[in-house]
Amino acid sequence: MRRRSRLAVLLAVVGPGLLAGLSDDDPAGITTYSILGAEHGYELLWVLTVSTAALIVFHELGARMGIVTGQGLLGLIRERYGVRWGATALLALVVANLGTTCAEFAGIGAALEMAGIPIGVSVPVAAIGVSTLVLRGGFRRVEHVLMALSAVFVSYVLAGVLSHPDWGAAARGLVVPSLPTTRDAALVTVATVGTTLAPWGIAFLQSYAADKRLTVRDLRPERVDVVVGAALTGIIGAFVVIACAATLHPAGRTIDSARDAAVALEPLAGGVAATLFGAGLVGAGLLAASILPLSTAYAVCDAVGVEAAIDDRFADARLFYGTYGAVVAAGAGVVLVPGAPLIDILFLTQALNAVLLLPLLWFMRGVASDRRTMGEHALGRTGRVVTLAALTLVGACIALFLGLELA
Repeated sequence: MRRRSRLAVLLAVVGPGLLAGLSDDDPAGITTYSILGAEHGYELLWVLTVSTAALIVFHELGARMGIVTGQGLLGLIRERYGVRWGATALLALVVANLGTTCAEFAGIGAALEMAGIPIGVSVPVAAIGVSTLVLRGGFRRVEHVLMALSAVFVSYVLAGVLSHPDWGAAARGLVVPSLPTTRDAALVTVATVGTTLAPWGIAFLQSYAADKRLTVRDLRPERVDVVVGAALTGIIGAFVVIACAATLHPAGRTIDSARDAAVALEPLAGGVAATLFGAGLVGAGLLAASILPLSTAYAVCDAVGVEAAIDDRFADARLFYGTYGAVVAAGAGVVLVPGAPLIDILFLTQALNAVLLLPLLWFMRGVASDRRTMGEHALGRTGRVVTLAALTLVGACIALFLGLELA
C-alpha cells in the first residue's frame, strides 16, 4: 500500500520537470545536435553530458524555488534585485524566446514540407492549434496533451539505433573531453550549452510548478520528475548526435538544419530512420511551440507583479493570454515572411541563449541562496559550489568562443 501511495503522489506531481526537460529537445535543439554530430562526429558528445548535468542542477533549483515561494523566477528577481534588473532580465528572456519561437514554427514547417504540406498551410494551422489548446483548455487538459506529445521523442532513439553507430566511439565521446579548436566548433559548443540549458525552460519550470500549486511536501517526488525530464533531454539529444555522427559525418555531409539531416539520413540509414527523424521534428516543434509562449506569458506577468494561471478566464488574465497570443503570432509570422533567414534564427538563437544564461543563472543562484526568501530550503554550501561550477562552465564556453572569434 505504501508503494502504491508513493506512486500515486509521483503521478500527481509529474509534469513540470518532464515537460520542461523534453521541450528543450525542440527543433532548434535538434538542429544544433544534428550539426554537432554531422560536423564533429562523436567527438563533442561530452558537451551534452556536462550540459545535462547542469540542467539537472538548475531545473531542480527552479522547481524548488517555484514550490517554496509560489512565484516565478522573474518576479523573484524583481523583488530581490529591483525593478530595473527585473526589467533587464525580462527583456533578455523575451528577445531569446521570440527568436526560439520562430525556430519552433520553422522546424514544424520544414518537417511537414517533406510530406508535401506547404509552410503557408502547416505553420498557420500549428499556430492556431497550439493557441486553441492553451487558450481554451484547462490546466489538466493542457498538461495531458503536452505529455502525450512528448511520447514522439522515442522516434529519435529509434533513428539513432537504426543508424548502426559505433557504440564504443559514442561512449568515449560522452565521457572524454576534447576541446574545440576552431570558431565553428566553439560556436556549436556554445549553442549546445544554450539549447540544452535553455533559459526559457528554467523560467517555465519554476512558474509551472507554482501554477500547479505544488507544496513543500511535493519536493521529493518533484525532484524525481525533474531528474527524469532532464536526463531524457540529454539521452534524446545524444541519440540525435549519434544518428548524424554515424551517417552524415563519415560521408562528409554538411547540413544547415534538422530537415537537412532527415533528408540526408534516407540514403544512408534508410527511409524508416529518415521518417522517424522528421516525425520527431514535428512533435518536438508542437510541444515547444506550446510551451515557449507559456514561458514568456508567465515571465511577463511575474515581472510586473500580475497573478495569472492557465485555469484563469481570459477576462481575468488578459495580459497572460495576450502575451501568449502575441508570441505565437510573432513567431509564426516571421516564418511566413519570404526570404526570412530561418537557419540563422534557428541556430544562432541557441548561442544567444547561452549568453543570456549567465546573468539569469546568477540571479537565480542569488535568490536561491537568500534564506529570507527560501527559508530552510535555501542553497547550502554544497549547492552554492555546484551552481557556481555550472556557471563557470557556461562562462568558459562563451569565453572560448569569443577568444577564437577575436583571434
